[in-house]
Amino acid sequence: MRRMILGILSAGALLHAGLTDFKTIKEANQAYEAKAYGKSAALLNSLDTKSPQKQYDIGNALYKDKKYDEAIKAYEKAEGIDEATRLHNIGNTQFQKKEWDKAIESYEKALEMKEDEDTRFNLELAKKQKQKEEEKKQQEQQDQNKDQEQNKNDKQKQDQKQNKEQKEQDKKQQEQRNKDQEKKQQDKQNQDQKDKEKKKKEDQKKKEGDKDKSDAKKEKKPQDKKGDQAPDQPKEQKKMSKEEKLKEQELKRLMKKMGQKKTPTMMYQMGEGKKGQRSEDAKPW
Repeated sequence: MRRMILGILSAGALLHAGLTDFKTIKEANQAYEAKAYGKSAALLNSLDTKSPQKQYDIGNALYKDKKYDEAIKAYEKAEGIDEATRLHNIGNTQFQKKEWDKAIESYEKALEMKEDEDTRFNLELAKKQKQKEEEKKQQEQQDQNKDQEQNKNDKQKQDQKQNKEQKEQDKKQQEQRNKDQEKKQQDKQNQDQKDKEKKKKEDQKKKEGDKDKSDAKKEKKPQDKKGDQAPDQPKEQKKMSKEEKLKEQELKRLMKKMGQKKTPTMMYQMGEGKKGQRSEDAKPW
């Protein structure tokens, strides 16, 4: 701000003050000049006088000490001081608090009472600050809306991505289930086919076994009434042929050895176990 608030106590306050008050006012001025604004305000507040000038000077000290709420209260109590100046300082205090509407109102009231270059400058500056802050808030709101919109879009994209991934996953799972089901059916068909082939082989084997039993029954040779085995069995035939062959060979040997025809026949009969009665007339060999 171009216009500065001065913390100079009025001569009127000094005229009505006693020796002690004069000393206090002097110390308050010295503290103000030393930028010890809080001390200056405290010294001024200790004065016995209730003059508007005292409140105005306290307001100036508090303003410098950046205690703006207390400064406004002191200025409001300083009725009787030049109203345009008092409103100007109230406007400055509100300006520091960034209460733009209140500051503009105080400056405009001060200008209605008296045109002042510094007050006019502060009024325009307050309007610009208000506009700047509104634009800043508007920009922040736009940025916030933009961020919200971006977050919304990002969320939609994320949801779409998740939905797509979920669909793909569901599709893969369904395909796998279909494959498992097909494999299960195929395995069942293969097993059924194996069972059929196995049963078929078992039936065929059983059938062949039954046929073999039937053939064996048919091939079994009949027996005579006495239970003797039929002469046409192969093993017996083979056995009898050997015996006959041996007998024939034995006959040939004896005939060759003895040169007789009837005697070997008698020996053959004896070999068969048939004993005849011995004739007394017969002569031994």
